Amino acid sequence: MDFTAHNKEARAVWDSFYAGAPIRMPVMLGLNPRYYLLDPALNKDNISFRRYTEDAITMAKVQLAFNEYRCQNLYADDQMGLPDVWNIYADLQNVGDGVYFGGELWYPDGSTPAVKPFLTEDNRDAFISDKLPDPFGGVMGMARDHVAKMREYAETHTYLDRPINVNWCSAISTDGPMTAACDIMGTAEFCMSLYDDDGYAQKLLAFITEGIIYRIKEWHKYFGYAETSKGCSFADDSIALISTDAYEELIMPHHVRIIEAMSNDLSATNSIHLCGDATRHFKLLRDKLNVYNFDTGFPVKHGELVKELGPDVTVSGGPHIDLLLHGTPDQVAAETKRIIDEVKPHTKRFIMRDGNNIAPKTPAENIRAMYETVREYGQY
Repeated sequence: MDFTAHNKEARAVWDSFYAGAPIRMPVMLGLNPRYYLLDPALNKDNISFRRYTEDAITMAKVQLAFNEYRCQNLYADDQMGLPDVWNIYADLQNVGDGVYFGGELWYPDGSTPAVKPFLTEDNRDAFISDKLPDPFGGVMGMARDHVAKMREYAETHTYLDRPINVNWCSAISTDGPMTAACDIMGTAEFCMSLYDDDGYAQKLLAFITEGIIYRIKEWHKYFGYAETSKGCSFADDSIALISTDAYEELIMPHHVRIIEAMSNDLSATNSIHLCGDATRHFKLLRDKLNVYNFDTGFPVKHGELVKELGPDVTVSGGPHIDLLLHGTPDQVAAETKRIIDEVKPHTKRFIMRDGNNIAPKTPAENIRAMYETVREYGQY
């Protein structure tokens, strides 16, 4: 492909989308270095997730190799071809909240890092205190050291003759207070506590929420970023496990607290990522939390969802990752077109993407089939 022409088109697509007059539906991809590490065809040195996570220079080199592959092979409305600068970051995958609150980092079956639940009847009361965890203690300290070492590496190295920049750490984001509670207590145990021991569950959620806010703000200071922003972006996949009434009563107040603490303009719209079957909550989130940007997973009835939420709400979604992984390009194209046909009558605020987070070994030709189908049928 002519990457110069591609990049010109991608910029025009996004510029028109953000201006409120999209020329066609944009395409984005959910990808991270997991795609590289768990594919032997790419990870020819058999670098383990443990080595990647715990060694800063390995992390830097893996991300550079992954970014090189992505920008030349995986088609979306991203800037493709070699960039002017490579952006890399300290990557904790999805364990940042759990390890911050004291969970043990481990690698089940050599795969992505996880957190072992540790909160029990014996230690749960002592866990909640007035003292919040150190934002730079334990694994968080390792992440800060990674940033420093990766920056030192970037000062003395280039990649394909281009400079390297280190400007982020996943400790700045959160997977949400309910998801963090499930991580450190165990999913079944915490969900039971919501109903059987609501008093403790609410104290735990309040403690976790304040800890998340404190950590993110301290990491913002570390990078020299403003502590707050216009609007707030967060996630909490675990709310897919409970009813909308239960969410509104038991979890939503903690999401309100995050938004109030992290946004400097409470009239601004907010964004949320929710994998799983959580769409029943979306209208409430729009109306009560001013969420106008939803990043979805699966299962999602895209047409029904965008019709319910209205044309002013942005929804990201698309073919299930299993179809992208195991299907043929023709099957991916057919499903992509089906979704386009569902949503186009109701909105111009739909972003096509995988549903959700592209699996390792997904064929590049399947990703391109999704992209080219949107280029053909996603025009407005």
